[in-house]
Amino acid sequence: MLYPKSHLQWSCFFARLIQRIFQACMLGMISCYPLWVNAQQKLNASTWQQIVHQMTLDEKVHTVVGMGIYLPPAAMEQLRRALHDTSMLHNFHFPPMDTNALKIPEKVPGAAGRTYAHARWGIPSLTFSDGPAGVRINPIRNNDSSHTYYATAFPVATLLASSWDTGCVYAVGQAMGNEVKNYGIDVLLGPGMNIQRNPLCGRNFEYYSEDPVITGQMAAAMVSGIQSNGVGACIKHFACNNQETNRNSIDVIVSERALREIYLRGFEIAVRQAQPWTVMSSYNKINGTYTSERHDLLTTVLRDEWGFQGMVMTDWFGGKDAVAQMQAGNDLLMPGTPLQMQAIEQAVRKGELDTNVLNRNVENVLRLVLKSPTFHHIAYSDHPDLQAHARVARWAATQGMVLLKNQGDALPLSSKIHQVALFGTSAYHLIPGGTGSGTVHAPYTISLAQGLHDAGFKLDTNLQNTYQHYIHAHNPTPKNPMAALFGAPPIPEMPVSAEAIAKAATRNDVAILSIGRESGEGADRHITDDFELSDTEQAIISEVCRAFHAAHKPVIVVLNIGGVIETASWREKPDAILLAWQPGEEGGHAIADVLTGKVNPSGRLAVTFPVKYADEPSAQNFPGTPPEHPEKVVYQEGIYVGYRYFHTFHVPVAYPFGYGLSYTSFQYGKPQLKEGPHAHSWELSVVVTNTGKRAGKEVVQLYIHAPASQLDKPAIELKKFTKTKLLAPGESETLHFVFTPDDLSSFDPERSAWIADAGTYTVYLAKNAEQMIASVQLSLPEAIITEKVHRVLQPQEQIQELHPER
Repeated sequence: MLYPKSHLQWSCFFARLIQRIFQACMLGMISCYPLWVNAQQKLNASTWQQIVHQMTLDEKVHTVVGMGIYLPPAAMEQLRRALHDTSMLHNFHFPPMDTNALKIPEKVPGAAGRTYAHARWGIPSLTFSDGPAGVRINPIRNNDSSHTYYATAFPVATLLASSWDTGCVYAVGQAMGNEVKNYGIDVLLGPGMNIQRNPLCGRNFEYYSEDPVITGQMAAAMVSGIQSNGVGACIKHFACNNQETNRNSIDVIVSERALREIYLRGFEIAVRQAQPWTVMSSYNKINGTYTSERHDLLTTVLRDEWGFQGMVMTDWFGGKDAVAQMQAGNDLLMPGTPLQMQAIEQAVRKGELDTNVLNRNVENVLRLVLKSPTFHHIAYSDHPDLQAHARVARWAATQGMVLLKNQGDALPLSSKIHQVALFGTSAYHLIPGGTGSGTVHAPYTISLAQGLHDAGFKLDTNLQNTYQHYIHAHNPTPKNPMAALFGAPPIPEMPVSAEAIAKAATRNDVAILSIGRESGEGADRHITDDFELSDTEQAIISEVCRAFHAAHKPVIVVLNIGGVIETASWREKPDAILLAWQPGEEGGHAIADVLTGKVNPSGRLAVTFPVKYADEPSAQNFPGTPPEHPEKVVYQEGIYVGYRYFHTFHVPVAYPFGYGLSYTSFQYGKPQLKEGPHAHSWELSVVVTNTGKRAGKEVVQLYIHAPASQLDKPAIELKKFTKTKLLAPGESETLHFVFTPDDLSSFDPERSAWIADAGTYTVYLAKNAEQMIASVQLSLPEAIITEKVHRVLQPQEQIQELHPER
């Protein structure tokens, strides 16, 4: 036998050997069992640290750098053209890949990335898959459509947060994690949990809220649900990935207090409560340094202060300096490139990268390996129960839909309504979710038209045929398959003549009009014809309302959107407005369930709807400067994000944070406050009663107004919330909340501490951020330092932050 002589030859030899072993196993020609039994005796909970010290430098480097992604040259050129066509080329770069490694067959085709295997140590290759709304893998393999690999498209994160129900989110995570497990995947790259700082962020649909408490609680529930299946979750993007414009290079200039109280707080809650297996660092810089290269972020804060025990990975191609990433505590570079391997190896040989640092990174990766289903040879079926998960998706979608308006009890639709005039392209071509890594290859999508049909309604066939012909002529399927990742341009709204609308008003009982919006990875939204309605949409709403109201027939608007839009200019015209968000594959059925009253809407807004875009506190500094190609963005609004700004500065809004209507009514008893189970703790209880005629759920929100101190503070801050069970008419439920000084504290950057100031705190029991039901007061006789932390993430320039007048 001729043995390889050079390092390159050895690498190629092992790549070919592993490839042949893998192929033979897949064909059933040999059994992998003896290999893995022997290997597992080497790698286990008691020996893995010894293995790290016995590994060669090359093996260590191939542990902390992923296997890469490979596209043939023709496909790469198609992708570049697609990105250029959508003005997103500057947001993506594709360094050379390890083509030898990529010849090893993928365990799960279409997964986002994988790690290297080390056969002699029994270290398998792990598989990571997008994404936050469901598993994203190739549904068809080897052009064989007789056996498919579809996944459930669950409702987007913004809808799930609008449920204000962590149990609902846990159930979605549990179903999602089951599909991860059954497709042989080790880690799901989600949930996304960046703060919705500005409504134009293209990926807001992937994120939960403008509020860190909602964000953290929802993410913790999602992580716990996913990981209950013995697979990993990955919270992302850590941190301040609040825009898509120039996301790979934008420098976020932000104060430590705003970071601690707003942009890091949700991550902290998720880490402390759920211990995700992995965290993904973001693309952007914070105060001059890439997040993936910040030791103070990834080690001091994440590990030392919060107690994170898992592994940190980069976003795909994130950051610039592989050695700095290793030193920062970014354990795994994804998807991985030969240039990164060379840089790390050379730095170790030159003494520029401490071997102990590299060993620490390797150890963190191996901890993940030891947890993984692949390491434990957990059998997977490739056949998750998609029907059961579709039922979960449909139910969850109904729980997060928000009834914004219901004049004259237009909803639920009465039993006298049979014939429906359905307007809007998205009524016949539902937008189930956003584009990019948040896309899911689902087996189907139920349109609103189909949902209403299945609910027993008859649709106006003239309208239906006209819309279907129009949609076919404006087919959204990308001609370039590589553009599919980033989504086709949305179908422009079809103009409808006044004559056609008038005729529809004579032959139908109700008009339902759908407004659709789509956005996604790689680009932010626009104000004109996106945040604001187009002229065509405004005209249709006006004409439909005029014609149908003249015939004394109701008009319902359904918002099939992923993020906030302007509503103030047209909301007075229709009788009812249902915010359906992007509700996943079962969206049409879920919308019909709410419209008919089969499900009583109980969603509440987790974001504020402003009167106009200019009212947003970040409107003047999004997406950054210079405007033509932003290099930095200054968070001048500081801690005054969302309702914290609108309420504190008395800015009117279209729909406040926490807002949502129901088909029934609820009454609150007088809140009772008593000493809690621990020193300096308080227990608040309140009785909620369904006083209406329909069963329903109520969301109870508790806000705190803190006493004045050296720190300025928002007028109110959400601290606790819960959702009642389904209450029958006349039924009551007693809810309990416990407050501690942690809930009262604010971050003082001068003292590097979280401090609950002395004084009187007002706790508001509220329907939403503007509608307070009752209040109680609690007092602290003296200030309490609840936690001392490190001084980190300091801005390198003065920030003229927003402050209220005193």
